[in-house]
Amino acid sequence: MNKVVASAAAAVADIADGATVMIGGFGLCGNPENLIAALHAQGTKNLTVISNNAGVDAEGIGILLAAGQIRKMIATYVGENSIFEAQARSGQLETELVPQGTFAERIRAAGAGIPAFFTPAGVATVVAEGKESREFAGRTYLMERWLQADFALVKAYRGDRWGNLTYRKTARNFNPVMATAARVTIAEVEELVEPGALDPEAIVTPAIYVKRMIVGQAYKKPIERRTLSA
Repeated sequence: MNKVVASAAAAVADIADGATVMIGGFGLCGNPENLIAALHAQGTKNLTVISNNAGVDAEGIGILLAAGQIRKMIATYVGENSIFEAQARSGQLETELVPQGTFAERIRAAGAGIPAFFTPAGVATVVAEGKESREFAGRTYLMERWLQADFALVKAYRGDRWGNLTYRKTARNFNPVMATAARVTIAEVEELVEPGALDPEAIVTPAIYVKRMIVGQAYKKPIERRTLSA
């Protein structure tokens, strides 16, 4: 039951070219920094990446974009990454932009085994193009399909060797739902504890969803800034 592997490189070694990968985080908060760096170093290409955003030019998913490793991005917000913009405009990067609530629900639906659902978000906009619509109680809804992945790279605060995970405040964001929606979930944690050390009532991601995990090192956490009052 010990799911801890020796390194981030070992954890991502079976992510092959062309894989679909979910990557947790909101902006640069809650990013699996070590796993992203290992995937970058491995050089895996033609990836489809499902993530709330594309990081920034030199941080987060931005390093995968800069290296030309991503073929398609499915995301909700990409406004702080000039590399993303350049690649999307040139046609190098295929993009699918999804309303954020719909994005979260598509991932949650995959984890729950629900292949499709109806939502009012995006009706009468470009989001509706090519999608089935139906009327319920006098209102039009769009059918949206689940989002599944081959792998999910998630970041947690604490985890035990079995793979139970807890998160820290806003760094929780998309990580828990993504952990349920992939064939293989790989987690990195800041602190590893022994089974039984976590309060069962506080566990957000049960071990059954986690295939392997690492203890992260040297977190930059670029979203955090120390400030001093005058």
